[in-house]
Amino acid sequence: MTSVDEFQAEARQWIAANKAHAPRDYGAICPPDLVEQGLDWHRRVHAAGFAGIHWPAEFGGRGLSADHNAAWQYECALAGVPSIFNMVGLVLAGQAIQKFGTPEQKALHLAATLDTTHVWCQLFSEPGAGSDLGGLSTKAERDGDHFVVNGQKVWCSGGRYSNWGILMARTNAEAKKHDGISFFLCPMDLPGIEVRPLKQMTGEAEFDEVFFTDVQLPADCLLGPLHGGWGVGMAVLTNERGHIGTSVIGLERRLEAMAKLAEGRELEPTDRQRLARLMSTGTAFKAMAQRQGPIASTAASLMKLGITEMMFESAMLRADIAGPEAMLDGPESFGMLQAPGGRIAGGTSQVQRNIIGERLLGLPREPKG
Repeated sequence: MTSVDEFQAEARQWIAANKAHAPRDYGAICPPDLVEQGLDWHRRVHAAGFAGIHWPAEFGGRGLSADHNAAWQYECALAGVPSIFNMVGLVLAGQAIQKFGTPEQKALHLAATLDTTHVWCQLFSEPGAGSDLGGLSTKAERDGDHFVVNGQKVWCSGGRYSNWGILMARTNAEAKKHDGISFFLCPMDLPGIEVRPLKQMTGEAEFDEVFFTDVQLPADCLLGPLHGGWGVGMAVLTNERGHIGTSVIGLERRLEAMAKLAEGRELEPTDRQRLARLMSTGTAFKAMAQRQGPIASTAASLMKLGITEMMFESAMLRADIAGPEAMLDGPESFGMLQAPGGRIAGGTSQVQRNIIGERLLGLPREPKG
């Protein structure tokens, strides 16, 4: 096997030679306005052998280790280019299918996901069950060789350009809420599925809401055991938490951006104090990330919660420094409108507080309704 150092040098050289073809680094999931650029970039990445680096070769991957994959992501972060087109496909759907899929499901989806023939979205959150997925109400009722699906999903990234979705739906209304859920691989072109862009207060529409009306979902789209979708979903979300944890490189760039708030300005003493506090907080989180290493732990929730609040406060400080200009259309007002979304995306702040309280502090579990 190629050593990690040799592989990292190979990756660095390839990125340097191909960076001109890359879109801006959009993070885990490609936004709607960059889809064509993102697909073109991912296909270049795939052709060069940098997609599915740690996937088994039998599934179209390179058969290397998670450390090799981490080295690829590190070099992409340094260069400011996306490492993959869509995290839902390669991290969530792909690894869930590898772990729980039938041979037929693996043959149908895995290679096609690596080369973006299959593009995936996540159909988990609902208007009444975002933070508490156990409370979801979308139903999938068995009818012969199909499940009939009715319900609504929200905060779906990439719904309008995906042709497959990972869907959690209730299949046993009589069971305890976590025991009556199943996990499906859902074609997005089935009759009865409607995808609507969800407009945010920034004026953008990064996300979608998805409606299911008497959708006939083939029974062979079930992934894992019937009524056992909670276990599949939690395995998937564990992968997501590890993937979207803020990297040291990303945090350093945020700290650099915050430091520039003081450039060329005579700050009020209170604003200087706020900025100093934010910088010291960010430096502490950087040290925490370096201590944690590649293995996800409760520290990921500490960092997600803390950095989310830090960036929210940074957006408010930036607007306060700008003064009345922050009321006009511009980066300061956009930042204020965008900042609250960080408390929802990637695991809400309420969920992170529960994880920290229960797993780190040993507090009693939150009462379940």
